[in-house]
Amino acid sequence: MTGPGCADDPALRRRLARLRELPVNFDVDRVDPLDPGPGWRVDDFRQPLGAEPPGPPLVGGPWERACALVRDYKFADPMVVTRACRSGESLADSDLLLEANFHGLPFDLPCRVGGVVDTTSDGVRIWGWNYRTLRGHLEQGQMDFGVRKDLATGDVEFRVHAFSRRAPIPNPVVRLGFVLFGRGAQLRFIRSACRRMRDLTRPAALPAARGRRP
Repeated sequence: MTGPGCADDPALRRRLARLRELPVNFDVDRVDPLDPGPGWRVDDFRQPLGAEPPGPPLVGGPWERACALVRDYKFADPMVVTRACRSGESLADSDLLLEANFHGLPFDLPCRVGGVVDTTSDGVRIWGWNYRTLRGHLEQGQMDFGVRKDLATGDVEFRVHAFSRRAPIPNPVVRLGFVLFGRGAQLRFIRSACRRMRDLTRPAALPAARGRRP
């Protein structure tokens, strides 16, 4: 997961290293992601990405292509998330610095990868990961990104599941702006991510099957 200058910017590497000192800004152990309780907002979006033949994902097919996009955070609208940099090569337990633009104002949004899913369950092949917000983020919560293939039908979809609430924001101007525009910006981000995944995986769905993944 890289963006312009992620690997070559010493100042950015220092910023990423400092994220390790930041705690997650909510109590993970007290929140059920599927039912977080009062005060939390839950979102669940699903975007069809076409279909492959039934059975295991195709090598180079839409499921595999979608997984690569999700792994590298390429679904994010670059007009909103101007840069996304990860602290390590491996996703697991990495820190993530998102540089975002909301209504012309830049913000750093620190996150930490909370888990990676790579499994087949009830006839569905699933790969994905989630991040959790760190202290200094405008929000508190977790966002999960997943790619799913129904092995019986061949249908492939992208899924975003999130629970969130506004974090304490000391700056009164930023706090007011987030109250007024934060929810709209959040929904635009998720909806644009679904559209980009649909558009970016479409070319991979055109060629005939090139072989199945062992």
